[in-house]
Amino acid sequence: MFEGFALTDAEGDGGRLRVRHGGAGPPVLLLHGHPRTHATWHRVAPLLAAAGHTVVCPDLRGYGRSAKPPTDAEHRPYAKRAMARDCLALMRGLGHERFAVVGHDRGAYVATRLALDHPGAVTALSVLDAVPIGEALRRCDAGFAASWWHWFFLGQTDKPAERVIDADPDAWYGGDPARMGEEAFRDYRRAIHDPATVHAMCEDYRAGLGVDREHDEADRRAGRRVACPVQVLWATRDDMPALYGDVLAVWREWAGGPLSGGPVASGHHMAEEAPEELAGALRAFWRSVAGREHGDRR
Repeated sequence: MFEGFALTDAEGDGGRLRVRHGGAGPPVLLLHGHPRTHATWHRVAPLLAAAGHTVVCPDLRGYGRSAKPPTDAEHRPYAKRAMARDCLALMRGLGHERFAVVGHDRGAYVATRLALDHPGAVTALSVLDAVPIGEALRRCDAGFAASWWHWFFLGQTDKPAERVIDADPDAWYGGDPARMGEEAFRDYRRAIHDPATVHAMCEDYRAGLGVDREHDEADRRAGRRVACPVQVLWATRDDMPALYGDVLAVWREWAGGPLSGGPVASGHHMAEEAPEELAGALRAFWRSVAGREHGDRR
């Protein structure tokens, strides 16, 4: 898994992050979703490295073997703004001042916050199966609540979800080693059996319902948008169009520059299920961004 990549610990903004990195060329940061670790990218990262990119895949704060700082009453240590600062510190520590970022699921919220808060660092943003947290909650209806009820369950504090999950993590989370890859599945399973990781993942959702929404709404009121080109991809066997109709139309309110994207023939975990199609779509997007920048320079 990740042949030719290094596995190290590196400093984030609030603690150590486990990170896998390799390749040479324009840098790209890949951010996983819940409840995965960086290992979800093990089929995509080598394709991108072989195509001439430096690829960096961390475990997000609270996930996998990365730092799990103490929380507070508002769950701010697990805000996407804090996670984005981790990612910026990580990339700068590796020598990358400007880079493309790809985020899936919860990682997409971190990637979006990174692009909003640090526009000088992000050259291109790709989001997979996500709209901004504030947008999802603003549009929440009975269909969203029925399909995405786990947002509200994991976000509880009076009756913490950890007690339910820790009783039988395998039953709660499931997972298919054939689909995920044996090594990636083992890495994921170690994570979900760690009560500290389960708690931190719940804190991610608690932050999402509160402070993350506040940050998104503040950006909306201020008219702040993502400055770099944005790509939005969604899985054909997931529910993004059912929830939002025209997914790109949702993102037009958040993209200040070029916006593109479309469906990927896959279930939700497209990096595991459709790595070649996903890698191809990402590479085509980055080529278009590079071509646009070249044309601007002329």
